[in-house]
Amino acid sequence: MPTTDTQLGKVLLAQARQAIADALGLPAPAAPEHPQLAERGATFVTLTRDGELRGCIGSLNAHRPLGQDVRDNAVSAALRDPRFPPLTAAEFAEVRVEVSLLSEPDFIEFRDEADALAQLVPGRDGVIFFNGCQRATFLPQVWEQLPEPRQFMAALKQKARLPVDFWGPNVMIARYQVQKWHEGEQQE
Repeated sequence: MPTTDTQLGKVLLAQARQAIADALGLPAPAAPEHPQLAERGATFVTLTRDGELRGCIGSLNAHRPLGQDVRDNAVSAALRDPRFPPLTAAEFAEVRVEVSLLSEPDFIEFRDEADALAQLVPGRDGVIFFNGCQRATFLPQVWEQLPEPRQFMAALKQKARLPVDFWGPNVMIARYQVQKWHEGEQQE
């Protein structure tokens, strides 16, 4: 991915926050624009409250304009993440937004699980695990909680509703990188 564009990050965070405010019927300042918002892009929007996950929804492929993608994913993270009840207007001010802009996923070739794991770079690679129609992904940030590759892959398989020791001939792995911005971080 190219060097982090702090101006783009500020715009994406503002676009995400404004979309959530609009969906909740709350006032919010107009989000600034950026030329890259019209280009195709894939984002994940992660919401935290008191340091705990409160919602996370995203796109793995750039299939629509970046501005629309981040706004739609922000609203979905706030209101449609099946792991959480919809965000309330009372919680809105306490929620922190993080936006991850994904690179195009790159499929890797491997002989077996050990070979696939050896090709992943903890902390850098987001991973998509495929087995037929079953699919799951972890953003690179998940390495912070699961730094050991086997543990990371086992949790990813569980997310795909497969046993932790599952491996089969239909398994495919793709990796991607992200640029990420988080509200409250020092923006240079």
